[in-house]
Amino acid sequence: MRRNNLLLIIKTCVVLMIVTAICLFKVNDNYLEASSHREAPLIANDPLADNTDLYAFRSPDDTTTVTIIANYIPLQLPAGGPNYASFGENIRYEVHIKNDASTAGDDITYRFTFTKVNEDSTTFFNIRLNKQNLKTTYKCEKSIKGGAFTTIVTAGTVPPPNIGPRSIETASIGLGKTYDQLITDAITTVSSGEKIYCGPAEDPFFVDLGGIFDLGQTRAGAGPKDGLAGYNVHSIALKIPIAGLQKAGKDITKAANILDADYVIGVWASASRPQTRTISATTGAETGTGNWVQVSRIGMPLTNEAVIPIGSKDRWNVLTPYNEDAGMDKYFTNPELGLYMDDAQFGGAVPAFAKLRTQRAAATVLGNVDFGNSKQGLYVIYGHPATKGSALDTAIFGKYLLRPNQPRSVDLL
Repeated sequence: MRRNNLLLIIKTCVVLMIVTAICLFKVNDNYLEASSHREAPLIANDPLADNTDLYAFRSPDDTTTVTIIANYIPLQLPAGGPNYASFGENIRYEVHIKNDASTAGDDITYRFTFTKVNEDSTTFFNIRLNKQNLKTTYKCEKSIKGGAFTTIVTAGTVPPPNIGPRSIETASIGLGKTYDQLITDAITTVSSGEKIYCGPAEDPFFVDLGGIFDLGQTRAGAGPKDGLAGYNVHSIALKIPIAGLQKAGKDITKAANILDADYVIGVWASASRPQTRTISATTGAETGTGNWVQVSRIGMPLTNEAVIPIGSKDRWNVLTPYNEDAGMDKYFTNPELGLYMDDAQFGGAVPAFAKLRTQRAAATVLGNVDFGNSKQGLYVIYGHPATKGSALDTAIFGKYLLRPNQPRSVDLL
């Protein structure tokens, strides 16, 4: 069984992880990644609705566009027949974009819903004689400034899993196309300029999951390791003209410079399910009724995975960037992993973090800066004239970011 490759979209991308409030991203310069696999107890039991990654970057092959990729369904084994992983029905998958700080809520929302049909229910094979079972299509809707959703793709194609050459390539018994062609055929161009792909992809996540969750025992090796090599995810990929993301519809040539605030967007993704799920006692089919409830989200990298403690993870997933719980601030201003980077606290108990030891009592032109646990950190510059006009200016974000005895507050908040 071969892994699925998301060709033409992410093959040449280099992704840089940054930590920001809701993945703030300059559409005329940078790129970002957020990741979080199976990060909360409830969503681990509902993998079809589980956000795994979020990518946003200026497209390398067309710099007048931005590519956003929201991945779902973690740790898929490509050879997982007879029922291969796919997007779920009764789920709203959404990509949220914020481009105007003066408005409330999303400024642009893309919503995806998926439908499955069996073309030949008499066989246990997923593909046979040019027919597919659990053949999946999608509808994409778009909302601007909180307005009504408009359908921009009615029945988009989702490629089948890459089962193998007999099912995919052999004309007489399979689909008679290369898998690369199926991927290409599934890319849809919308009249408003977006290009969209929904379907399987190899998970490009470099992480030592086995080590980091063994009490921080990261394992040294020859270099970075693709810890999820051989596993798939399902991707929703959008390639969007910058003019369609910028709040006033201006294209990239109108940006004053790379710091032009009018070209900064926030990006996050989510999945929601109906509040009530009913399973038929005769067919086993599932239907959903009631209000839609968000069950998963992703914006900041690894937040729910390694910052939010287990008792708050499920609550974190039902919140949005617009109604955050201020009581969770303490997990960002004094993160658990920070305790294991401070030799005066618990650093000695996690030797793998030896190269990440906390800076202690460094003399600077602004005074001693001590990032040790419970120390002042950058709070020593609170109100200092040198912060004027910066994010640490108390007239801007300084009062929020600079907190006494919470030395890591600037790092994550």
